[in-house]
Amino acid sequence: MSLIIICGATATGKSDLAVAVAKQIDAEIINADSMQLYKGMDIGTAKLTVAERDGVPHHLIDLLEIKEEANVSWYQNLARTKIDELIAAGKSVVVVGGTGLYIKAILDELNFPDTDPKVRQQITDEAEKLGNDVMHQRLAKLDPAAAVAIPKENIRRVIRALEVIELTGKPFTANLPRQESSRYPAARQFGLVLDRENLDARIDKRVEDMWDKGFAREVSLLMTKGLADATTAKMALGYKQIMDYLNGESTEEFAKEETKRVSRAYARRQETWFSRDDRIKWLAPDTLAARMEKLLVSIN
Repeated sequence: MSLIIICGATATGKSDLAVAVAKQIDAEIINADSMQLYKGMDIGTAKLTVAERDGVPHHLIDLLEIKEEANVSWYQNLARTKIDELIAAGKSVVVVGGTGLYIKAILDELNFPDTDPKVRQQITDEAEKLGNDVMHQRLAKLDPAAAVAIPKENIRRVIRALEVIELTGKPFTANLPRQESSRYPAARQFGLVLDRENLDARIDKRVEDMWDKGFAREVSLLMTKGLADATTAKMALGYKQIMDYLNGESTEEFAKEETKRVSRAYARRQETWFSRDDRIKWLAPDTLAARMEKLLVSIN
């Protein structure tokens, strides 16, 4: 049985490749996109429709209500349990997504301490007083690599990183495991890469397509379910920008262009994160069929 990981920046074609490969090797798919865990966040997260999944079972999608909070240890337990269950049943597994810490949580042993409510509250109070920029600058001084991986907009993760640093006395990223500690040493990782110009163009087109599909309507509906009060879900790319537009705080065109900008910036952070893992075999820009052939040759 095979365990294949398909990772890389947003808009590089991961989901389509995962489905194509899964059909070839009779595998099932595990989602490793933190925002596709949420019900109703479909257009903005580029979640495949049931038709686009082409009969391949997908797991760890649509598990959470919009106001529920996901975390790495919870995801790690769910993903590993499902992977072990599928492999025990004789199925191959394809894990696909761009949330680097979730993929690392599947493969490697994480050493983050439990949260300390007193320390967490102290840092949270500081964040409310000082703002995202100041807290992110503090993280950048204490752990530059973490600051690259965590955007300042995701203040929850910034606070968590600062909490871990406070509790351990070490950089947040120092708590990440070495690669030789892999839970699944036979897993094969493949990364999708595009040159900067083409990736930016694909991201811009994806955002335009999302708008045409009704992204703003999706956000409007989720706002009636408490999106503005959500801790994690509202950090998804584009959702805050559209909420600002719907609340009259910006124009629709500004929201669209800002969504493109933050998506491009996120792609840079994804590339930086995945580039540190030398277990990943990178698949150069090519057709879907050519990428699939290269991947299948590598695992056979």
